Amino acid sequence: MRNINIAHIIEGSKFNSFHLSILLWCIFLILFDGFDLVVYGAVIPSLVEEWGTAPSVLGLIGSLTLVGGLIGSLFCGILADKVGRKKVIISCVALFGTFTLMTGFAQGPTDFAIYRFTAGLGLGGIPPLLVVLTSEYSPKSIKNIMVGVMFSGYSIGGILVSLLGMKVIPDLGWQWMFFIGAIPLLSIPILIKCLPESLYYYVENGEYKKAKAIVKRLDPSYVPHEHDRFKNDLKSVPGVPVVKLFENRRGRTTIMFWIACFMGLLMVYGLGTWLPQLMVEAGYPLKSSLLFLFSLNIGAIIGSICGGWLADRIGSKRVLISLFTFGAICLILLGFKPGSIVLYFLVAVAGAASIGSQNLNNAYISTFYPTYIKSTALGWALGIGRFGAILGPSIGGVLIELKLPIYMNFISFAIPALIAAVAISFIQDKYNSSRSSFNGGFQQQYKKID
Repeated sequence: MRNINIAHIIEGSKFNSFHLSILLWCIFLILFDGFDLVVYGAVIPSLVEEWGTAPSVLGLIGSLTLVGGLIGSLFCGILADKVGRKKVIISCVALFGTFTLMTGFAQGPTDFAIYRFTAGLGLGGIPPLLVVLTSEYSPKSIKNIMVGVMFSGYSIGGILVSLLGMKVIPDLGWQWMFFIGAIPLLSIPILIKCLPESLYYYVENGEYKKAKAIVKRLDPSYVPHEHDRFKNDLKSVPGVPVVKLFENRRGRTTIMFWIACFMGLLMVYGLGTWLPQLMVEAGYPLKSSLLFLFSLNIGAIIGSICGGWLADRIGSKRVLISLFTFGAICLILLGFKPGSIVLYFLVAVAGAASIGSQNLNNAYISTFYPTYIKSTALGWALGIGRFGAILGPSIGGVLIELKLPIYMNFISFAIPALIAAVAISFIQDKYNSSRSSFNGGFQQQYKKID
């Protein structure tokens, strides 16, 4: 009989086609989550023209969508830790896909807001679960970069909005942007067949046949035996999952993660929603303002991937403090209307420091907590962060209506970046669960027992 430690199997595995398939599926899904983040900002000028809706009302609609996301983040994380990641992910895809499709048929602000709120319930539940699934199946040496690459799909979705919006909105109308955003509905049958469940979940629930199949894909040298015994050093314990985020001296760190997520998502959703309109207010044509959105998301991709690579080598804490601080400086400079080349560069850095930093923060959270509360930890961090996301679009709408100088608008988004950097500096890495979960090498993965 062999005792198989699943944490060692996963963290000691070599990147192969199985890891790649998980990564690609998660990129595909997060792409449309990112598409939805930016698509509302891209269609706001069209909605103002067609419905004559005031910017403050449109900001409220954007925030209402995020209220749905807040509810989805809080409850889907807890639910996934109980019933499995896969079931909740597919349910969220069905929910947001259906109501994103319906948004394209909206006849006015009221039904538009209802559809966006309901779609937000599904959209809010997806990111934390994809981060956890990617992190759980990542080899230890590339966890941060795997999550960074996965979350680059978020920014690719934003880039697609920029590229498609310049052609689709003028030629077909804003409605088609939401029809495109509902494409994941078509993937649900394939997701049911191909997306793997968490290996920890299979072992926890005694589904050993499925667990053996996953282990075989992680380590092709593994030969299943009838009496193999699976060992999970991080199995769940009784109690309320949210309470456990504050146990074992993790309380201060949990609060700091929540503050960082609040500030990070305020920047992400504030800039993602209002950057095109801010640039229009500054005198740039719509096509040019969409190019700024393109630059923002290119910067986010570079920040996510390069930041993830650095985090695997020097630690997430150092990288995040540097990114948030540098981003705040660039946002302040962005408000003074520099020359075109410098302007695009500053927008790209702002993307790296807002979306990119938030992506790396998600990866940091997913490695900090033990497996049995990972989804809860990330779901609640992003759920609390959604309060910042709710404020972001509303603040942007109010700032535009106040007709403040353009530099004041960008300074307003630089302040949260500095607060996030301070919060990250107070995180206590010595209580990180990943520090003791792996002692290296395949020699520890399979142990014969009497």
